[in-house]
Amino acid sequence: MSSSLPAGVPSTHEAIAYITPRQPLQSITRPTVPPKPDEILIHVTWTASTPLDLHRADGGLGFKPGQPPHIMGTCYAGTVVGLPLSPSPPSHVQLADKVFGFVQDGEPREAGVQEYITVPSNKVSKLPSNISLQQAVTVPTNLITTFHSVTKDLELELPWPIPQGWTPKEVNSPILIWGAASSVGLYTVQVLRHWGYKNLLAVASGKHHESLKKLGASECFDYNKTKVTEEILEYVERTRKEVGADGPKVPFILDCIGSTEGTLRPLTKIAENGSKVAVMLPVINVHATDDHAPELAMNVTEVKLDWEEGAVLRGVRTFFYAENPFFRDYFHRDIMPTLLEQGVVQPNPQRLVEGATLLERAQNALDLLRSRAPSGEKLVWRVAEE
Repeated sequence: MSSSLPAGVPSTHEAIAYITPRQPLQSITRPTVPPKPDEILIHVTWTASTPLDLHRADGGLGFKPGQPPHIMGTCYAGTVVGLPLSPSPPSHVQLADKVFGFVQDGEPREAGVQEYITVPSNKVSKLPSNISLQQAVTVPTNLITTFHSVTKDLELELPWPIPQGWTPKEVNSPILIWGAASSVGLYTVQVLRHWGYKNLLAVASGKHHESLKKLGASECFDYNKTKVTEEILEYVERTRKEVGADGPKVPFILDCIGSTEGTLRPLTKIAENGSKVAVMLPVINVHATDDHAPELAMNVTEVKLDWEEGAVLRGVRTFFYAENPFFRDYFHRDIMPTLLEQGVVQPNPQRLVEGATLLERAQNALDLLRSRAPSGEKLVWRVAEE
C-alpha cells in the first residue's frame, strides 16, 4: 500500500476511537489509504467537537462493543496531499490546497480524528482566503445541519444561488429557533436572514441576545425565565396581527438541543396543529454525568409528551443530507466556501482544547462536553502539526 502513496506520506497513522461506552478513548494505528478515482487524500490538522461525540462515547450511540473501533470525528480541516492519478483529478482543489469538510465518523477511511483521511471529493471544501483552518473546522457539521433541517424537516426554501428579486413565501412567518446560541442555532439565524426570512425568534441565554440580534434575530427570549413560553406566545400574537397571518401562531420550530425537559416540554406549549417541529437527534432524556450513562431516544415521536394534535414532529438526521442530490454535489464545492468567503456566515467562536498528545486533547474535549462547559462556542483542537 505504501508504494501507492505520495512521497512523504506515511503508510500508517494515528486515529482516535471509541472502543467501549463510558471507557476512555483509545489511540489506534490505521493504514493510510491511497485515493481512488474521485477521492482526495488529506493531512488533517484540526477537528472540532460536537454533541454526537458525547452520545457515542457515553451512550454507545450507533456502535456496539465488539465491533471494529469506531473512529471519532465528523469534521476536519487540513491540506490536500494526494489526488488520484486517473481519471482527471477533481477540478475544485489541487495538491497543497487547504481544505475542510463534513464526514462520516466511524468510517475508517474518512472519519475526522485521524492524521490522514481519504474522502470523496464531494466532501471537500477549499478554504477561502479570509479565514483560517482553525476557524473553518467549526463550520461544516453545523452548517450542513442547518441546511438539511431547514429544507428537509421544516420544508422552507433555500434556493442556490438566490434568484434575483426572490422573496421567500414564508418571509414574515415566525420561525422559532430554540438553542439559538448553539452552533446550529447561530448558523440557522445567519442563513435564514440571508435568504430573506424576516421573523426569526431566537431562544437563548440572555448573555447571547445582543450578538444574536446582530446576526439577524428579530426578537430574543431567555429560556432561563420561568414564563418564557408565555412571552413568546404574547409576542407572536401581538405581531401576527400586524402582518395578518393565519394558521398556527408559530408554524416553524427548530429545536437545536433536543432535550426532553429542557426544550421539548416547553415547546409543547407553543406548537399547534400545523406547526412543524424539527428536533436535533438524539433526544436527551437524561444527560450523561461522570457517574451515569445518558438516556437517549432516536425517535422524537416516542418521547411521551402532550403535544397538540396535528403538530408535525420530525427528528433531524444530518447524515442523510446527501439524499438531496443538489446538496450532495454542491454543498462542499460551492455553497459553504462561498458563504464564508462572502461573510454571509461567520465561523463559530472557538475554545481551544489543549493537551500534550492527540489522545489527551480528544479526551479533554470529551470531558468538557460531558460537563456542558461550552456556551456559545465550539471546541476545536489539533490533530497534527502542519
